[in-house]
Amino acid sequence: MLSRIAESLFWIGRYIERSDGTARLLDVHLQLLLEDPWVEESSACEALLGVMGSAPQTFATLRRSDVLRLLGTDRTQPSSIGSSLWAARENARGARDVLPTEVWEAINTTVTRSPRQVQQEKAHDYFRWVRERAALVFGLIESNVSRDDAWRLITLGRCLEHVDMTARLLATRSLTEASGPSWTTILRSCGGYQAYQHTYRGLPSAQHAAEFLLLDRLFPRSIVFSLNLASECLRGLDPTPTRVGVGARAQRALGQIRSELEYAAIDDVLADLPGYMALVQTATLGAAEGIRDRFFPVNPDPSWVGESA
Repeated sequence: MLSRIAESLFWIGRYIERSDGTARLLDVHLQLLLEDPWVEESSACEALLGVMGSAPQTFATLRRSDVLRLLGTDRTQPSSIGSSLWAARENARGARDVLPTEVWEAINTTVTRSPRQVQQEKAHDYFRWVRERAALVFGLIESNVSRDDAWRLITLGRCLEHVDMTARLLATRSLTEASGPSWTTILRSCGGYQAYQHTYRGLPSAQHAAEFLLLDRLFPRSIVFSLNLASECLRGLDPTPTRVGVGARAQRALGQIRSELEYAAIDDVLADLPGYMALVQTATLGAAEGIRDRFFPVNPDPSWVGESA
């Protein structure tokens, strides 16, 4: 497989998963700003933009409508849902020879139907639509793509983005601890509330909810599950265990952060949740750089690339 096509497949997985994760995060926090009168809107919006890696804005006062535009529909903002969907289509366009037609059509239709502007009262419907379209794309990939290197590359990108977006969502738990999203809300935003109940059979506590989202080996959106699946994909792509160097860099980054989380006391993790989640994001970035150096070293990392105005 050409490195150009391999890179496109990897970023299709990342960008589609990024749009889904961003929609989940915004749905939780914009609704929280609407319902809680004690939250200082401007500072909460600034903190949310910071967690999402968006550049500082020049607004005198940030509002929910500004965040909805900047992180939702504005394709000139690299961290927005609209930009992620557009970038996924551009990568899919370059990999059409190896993608099933249904996958390309689903991605292309999603972008062409994606609105350029969303009213605040329609925000929840928009975020739900994004999640449904992402689920459709990944469902087609799971059912129509052979479990070969193409599937491994897409899944590898999806897993790394899973880890990164779950870490961002957990980091927002401590932005405003007194009025931040409850653990029940965070579990629902990950689609894991019922799975959590089946596992722990009780109302979410901070310790159990954090353990579930960080360490559960059966829940697809937990960090450890995604790290393990990413490692399996890497071994399938580069099955020579004795090779060292750039090929082992990504595996080393994933293994180190997995061990850090598994052997740390959960109370210590909760006491410094933003710090641990920053370590997770750093490890994800290191793994992505290792994958780039090993499999597609020609082009620079295209992370957070937006559409031109």
